[in-house]
Amino acid sequence: MKVFSTTHDFAYSWAEVSTANWRKYCPWNKESTHVIAVDTLSRSFDPTTNLLRTERLITCKQTTPKWIASILGGADTSHVYEISYVTPPSADVEAVKEREMDRLPGVGEGMGQGNEVIRVPSARALPSPPSHEGPRNPSVTMVSYNLTWADLLSVRETVTYTPSPLDPKTMTRFEQNATITSFAGGWQKIKDKIEAATVERFGQNAAKGRIGFEEVLEMSRRAFADERQNDKLRRELGAQGQGARVGARG
Repeated sequence: MKVFSTTHDFAYSWAEVSTANWRKYCPWNKESTHVIAVDTLSRSFDPTTNLLRTERLITCKQTTPKWIASILGGADTSHVYEISYVTPPSADVEAVKEREMDRLPGVGEGMGQGNEVIRVPSARALPSPPSHEGPRNPSVTMVSYNLTWADLLSVRETVTYTPSPLDPKTMTRFEQNATITSFAGGWQKIKDKIEAATVERFGQNAAKGRIGFEEVLEMSRRAFADERQNDKLRRELGAQGQGARVGARG
């Protein structure tokens, strides 16, 4: 088994990051061209635990080294199952619920995979939701599994976004951990080589993903700033129009 781990602090608030997270694979992200489809399988909000729960299917197309393809198979399209939990601050539960539900595509929306049958993990394999006992910080937790080659290679990734201890109000801590385990039969050297190559590719994608998400965060901030400015102008124009009508009646 090989382990990959990285931490990064984004210079954006948790509210900005948790919202932009749903746009991570949009056209703004020029580093995620290997992600060709994101389908929302289910989503729900639990008023008891204040959790927003989402299941997604992510489809990637990326060239596999020939020697690995000869062992695992030659498919260059792979599927990843992701389950995520958004834990908002207690005071902002309804606001976060409304915002995140609006940002997500509808269930079944996205680039579908036709009639292909895709096997998702059983209920026993699903991650447990974050604990809710006592005070808590807002967080986004995403756990993903590979569905392609799952009988020969296991890649389990956990990503969390929480307010950064460096500055909880304006920065967000990103933590990424992954375990890679090869089940390929034969010599241990082959398993080790497959795991090492997978970790290397994982690290390359993680670095590109961080750069791409920075682009998404920047564009999201600009878009929201423009929208706030437009809302302000609309309110001012509306107030002026109302004042003019009142003056005319007088």
